[in-house]
Amino acid sequence: MNNPIKSLTRREWCLWLASLAVVLIANLMTPELDPLTMTAALVGVTSLVFAAKGNVWSQVLMIVFSILYGVISFRFRYWGEMITYLGMTLPMAVWSTVTWLKNPSKENGSEVAIQTLARRHLALLAVSTAAVTAVFYCILKSLDTPNLFFSTVSVITSFLAAALTMLRSSYYAMGYAANDVVLIVLWVMASMENPAYIPVAVNFAIFLLNDLYGFISWKKREVLQTA
Repeated sequence: MNNPIKSLTRREWCLWLASLAVVLIANLMTPELDPLTMTAALVGVTSLVFAAKGNVWSQVLMIVFSILYGVISFRFRYWGEMITYLGMTLPMAVWSTVTWLKNPSKENGSEVAIQTLARRHLALLAVSTAAVTAVFYCILKSLDTPNLFFSTVSVITSFLAAALTMLRSSYYAMGYAANDVVLIVLWVMASMENPAYIPVAVNFAIFLLNDLYGFISWKKREVLQTA
């Protein structure tokens, strides 16, 4: 588990520092500063920057983020988000940590080897996604979850992102990017009731930018790996 900070390029340093700055400013400008939300965002941004490098420390930080975000979701009664991150994303991040450690890149041992998805992977993803969606929809509906539709879509995108991360696919980043869009909508809705949650929406907008960069970074590495 090499130190990912040492391998950051100038562009990645700029992206990381700019993201941290926006997160800090957005959180400090809110009338009711929530240290937990700010901490979760800082951890989340750092995780995404390290994930773009294919470094396993990103998954360790994702475990921490899942716990923090689960608590934040609990406070606003977003049961879907809480259950998704504590009951699904967290254990899948633990498993991703194991699979990434077991599959280092031959070109650079500090980065995970990228896997091209086979038909069996796609079939398994389709079946498991359908099953997870059905189960979580019933759970969320029984809990009278606010914004049920968006919460259910968030479960789908979260599961796909976490599963693709475990499979070491470049498309993990697009799964998280789709999830970011859903969460921006959810937290904008929450902010209409309580402006204190505006920083959370801003945080996920920054996450979206980082996930898009992560996809580009992984696709470039994938080309080099298969060359």
